[in-house]
Amino acid sequence: MAEIKLFSGTNSQYLAEKIADQYGYPLSKVEVNKFNDGEMQPVIKESVRGATVFFIQSTFAPADNLLELILLIDAAKRASAGYITAVIPYFGYARQDRKDKPRVPISAKVIAKLLESAGADRVMTMDLHADQIQGFFDVPVDHLQSPAIYIPFLKTRNLDNVLFASPDVGGVKRARHFAKYFQKDLVICDKERRIANEVAAITVIGEVNGADVILIDDIVDTAGTLCKAAEALIEKGAKSVTAMCTHPVLSGNALENIENSVLTELVVTDTIPLKQSSSKITVLDSSKLFARAIRNTHEFRSIAALFVDE
Repeated sequence: MAEIKLFSGTNSQYLAEKIADQYGYPLSKVEVNKFNDGEMQPVIKESVRGATVFFIQSTFAPADNLLELILLIDAAKRASAGYITAVIPYFGYARQDRKDKPRVPISAKVIAKLLESAGADRVMTMDLHADQIQGFFDVPVDHLQSPAIYIPFLKTRNLDNVLFASPDVGGVKRARHFAKYFQKDLVICDKERRIANEVAAITVIGEVNGADVILIDDIVDTAGTLCKAAEALIEKGAKSVTAMCTHPVLSGNALENIENSVLTELVVTDTIPLKQSSSKITVLDSSKLFARAIRNTHEFRSIAALFVDE
């Protein structure tokens, strides 16, 4: 079996260190040189010849995170690495997965091709915005699922009066997974959006009177949808509303929106570092799941064994 090498991009160091600790193997050394005009030059500081290499880097803003990952992959390929896996806990640009209006790019496909062209032999990520993005790649994609993190967490809570909800029609599949697992009811918030990042109206489909509602989503960006969905659920008679969103993008006034909302709690994972802590936000550790997935990949064992059965 080839030697394993774990590397981290600059802005995912916090998570990569935890993954390496869970794996029981230290991070290998990378140095990123910066020129005066802002250009970067990542340098791998040890031999990777013939090694199985994992680069850990979420591709949240700024775009330098994506560029750094691509350059690291290219450096490893040119240094004769045996097998290269891009571990991308948060896969940026995943919301641009189709042409929803004329003359726009399918950006998720572009990113997929950039990673392949750079030399990635495999991609590992969690909770893609749309499952079909896996089909944009011509290399294997290990698509990890956040229920493996959230379900053990929820089992520590009182779920007697709980039902699950999707903040929009597109997220029904995610919410249904939890509802089926815990044998609870499912409701849907049907949102009308006139411009990007702004929700005009939300209609609740289902009965929520007196229930503790858990909203399930993959990304919380401005938190506008979540906060308005929570308001609509409370107006329909919900006792409380908690949200569980895998990737805390939290752009603009998101933290302020959450603090001032009727949400009791927002539960996220650490795929993206929080810009600022909040009394309403609980962060769950994803490093154990990624470490197990990396180990299973390196040892040619099943990744499906890490999923939570319905």
